Amino acid sequence: MNIIEQFTDFTPVNIIFSLLDVILVWYVIYKILTLIKGTKAVQLLKGLFVIIIARIATEIFGLDTLGWMLQEVIDWGFLAIIIIFTPEIRRALEQIGRGRLFQRPVNQLEDEQARLIEAMKKAVSYMAKRRIGALISIEKETGLNEYIETGIRLDAHITSELIINTFIPNTPLHDGAVIVQKDRIAAAACYLPLSESTLISKELGTRHRAALGLSEVTDAIVVVVSEETGAVSIAVNGNLHRNLTLENFESLLRTLWFGPEMELDASSKWTWRGKKHG
Repeated sequence: MNIIEQFTDFTPVNIIFSLLDVILVWYVIYKILTLIKGTKAVQLLKGLFVIIIARIATEIFGLDTLGWMLQEVIDWGFLAIIIIFTPEIRRALEQIGRGRLFQRPVNQLEDEQARLIEAMKKAVSYMAKRRIGALISIEKETGLNEYIETGIRLDAHITSELIINTFIPNTPLHDGAVIVQKDRIAAAACYLPLSESTLISKELGTRHRAALGLSEVTDAIVVVVSEETGAVSIAVNGNLHRNLTLENFESLLRTLWFGPEMELDASSKWTWRGKKHG
């Protein structure tokens, strides 16, 4: 009867505080998972989850000895966690003391975007100076899985060193395109559709035609480094922006990849025939 009264004795205030309690618990768990993401603590949590499931199973099947052993592991495990992860706990408490705990996800996103742009800029700068041909397509809303299947899957973190090594001449992966999905290199040596437009300048080679071809059928951003001249170009939405300086390349890539697509400077936008607008 007491249980029934507890459920029927809810007032609007009690409901609001109960919901607030659930939301706060969810938020604390979310922040903890955010803090330990990418650290060795994730593997530890997986192990603890397995032990807890096994402990429940021992109760169901009456395995008293194994259940006692697992219970001892659980009882002493929390003390071991505190000892093992003292540096991580200290760092988390420092962030709370500085008021940075609530800012972490935004800062993480900005730092990751800056890292990706810097990796692309460094790789393109290196290849442009040495006239190493490159073709890099970055997936946006339209999936590129059908083109990924034509290449060699990598599923690797984006680094300038990996991008450069991929396009070094006479290596197994240099011929074709690298495809980027989110913050990872999905595949290399991929085949892209060539543009069939008759308006493309004759001075543009296969890489530029492939970049334009993909940009015509998807919303991908395609970066091209010319093997003949070392010129850097970006193809997007069927337009080719040629002969970009390193600063213009960085600004344009950041806008197209992470920011709102703004009106582009006429000095960097060319038609397929190679004539400037304006």
